[in-house]
Amino acid sequence: MCKHVVIIGSGLGGLSCGVVLAKNGYRVTVLEQGTQVGGCLQCFTRQGVKYETGMHFIGSASKGQTLHRLMHFLEITDKVQLSPLDPLGYDVIDIDGRRYPFAMGREAFIDQLSQHFPNQRHQLERYFDLVKQVSGASSLHSLRSASKDIFNTEYQLRSVNEVVESIIDDPLLARVLVGNLPLYAGERDKTPFATHAFIMDFYNESAYRIVGGSDTVAHALVSVLERYGGRVFTRKRVTRIECDERRATSVLTTDGERIEADIIISDAHPMRTMEMLESPLIRPAFRRRIKNIPQTVGGFSVYLHFRNQSMPYMNHNYYGYECGTPWGCEHYDAESWPKGFLYMHFCHEQAPIWAQGGVILSYMQMDDVARWRGTRPGRRGADYEAMKHEHAERLIDVVERHVPGLRASLAGYHTSTPLTYYDYTGSEGGSMYGVAKDIHLGVACRVPHRTRVPNVLQTGQNINSHGMLGVLVGTMVTCGELIGSGRLYEQLNKDSE
Repeated sequence: MCKHVVIIGSGLGGLSCGVVLAKNGYRVTVLEQGTQVGGCLQCFTRQGVKYETGMHFIGSASKGQTLHRLMHFLEITDKVQLSPLDPLGYDVIDIDGRRYPFAMGREAFIDQLSQHFPNQRHQLERYFDLVKQVSGASSLHSLRSASKDIFNTEYQLRSVNEVVESIIDDPLLARVLVGNLPLYAGERDKTPFATHAFIMDFYNESAYRIVGGSDTVAHALVSVLERYGGRVFTRKRVTRIECDERRATSVLTTDGERIEADIIISDAHPMRTMEMLESPLIRPAFRRRIKNIPQTVGGFSVYLHFRNQSMPYMNHNYYGYECGTPWGCEHYDAESWPKGFLYMHFCHEQAPIWAQGGVILSYMQMDDVARWRGTRPGRRGADYEAMKHEHAERLIDVVERHVPGLRASLAGYHTSTPLTYYDYTGSEGGSMYGVAKDIHLGVACRVPHRTRVPNVLQTGQNINSHGMLGVLVGTMVTCGELIGSGRLYEQLNKDSE
């Protein structure tokens, strides 16, 4: 009889693990506590406009590139339609009122920025080639066996700012090159250069929006999983992973159902996993380490509903900074917020002319909304709604200075806070990207895919890295424990031929 795998959580990590294992003969059951699948892939619809909550755009998805190969292996390439971003400026960074585009590809990237910084061409070449070297040495991009990541550890131990500023002579260009910090919530003197390199290379290879919303990825994975005999249940919250003295035996859900399992994989945040897992095999020191791991900052989102044919579709992402630098935007007070923002449109159809909806994202600490913890979405009270309204109006005013006519184009808007994110994804502190990488903590801020309970594994954005590529490589690591990483990568590479 084939082994039964119970997966807790239906985010990208959980669903992709389910597909890989079902393809390899495992009997898979996915249990999702919410009403819809997807985790950070979830979308919601208001007044006929669909909004993405987490996965706003993806990279390296052109044929033959890393993410495309993974999507092909998961059998979803024909189910997910992509719309390319502008190759001459998929990201646009605004600092001190001047705009700097990031173009795709080495020569275009260097040529575009050299127009603004003609004396820095050689430095830009050194920077770009280092990004390629660091990212290319990692299994994240090479798709070699992911059981051992072999990229140069030097760049896990050196901060983004230290490396960039050692290469780039011009202080303004050094700030421009880290203008996409909101994609990984980077912090000065903490975030490893390797994290920056992976993100930069991921999108510089190619950049796309998902037509119709990121939940199409989740639904595509569910359809593949079910085709291989897997089952997905929503409104099934797991409260406990039951263990004997040697291993996990079953999971218990809020409705009292006990589901026996040979293997359990948790796609929940590691802190939530530890709360469910009561076993003497998990040492108190390990629990304390997981509890004390730093988390990335949370976010405040304003979801924009545009009037019909009032806002031309913006085929790039726009990063604006009020303080002259992308660094330190997570440190603010009531007067200085927001220090920066990321503004994007959603892609409701292939190559749209007009935008239906968009989003403005800015950092927000969980402490700002902590007094409403324990309340339910939609029932947090008038003072919470007033707080959100005030922040939304301030954020829209800031973006209006960069995008004149934004406010006049609005039919309405909706908002979310770190508390919203915590309630819908279980991410500790409403963190945007889960566990934060910190060069000073090293392995102490890394979450292992294996636990001390031999048949309980972990997956998701906290295990390897966030984002679609980071999560899927984490899936390969987790599933490699069961299938064998060598065999799994043979399957992937054979399937990509």
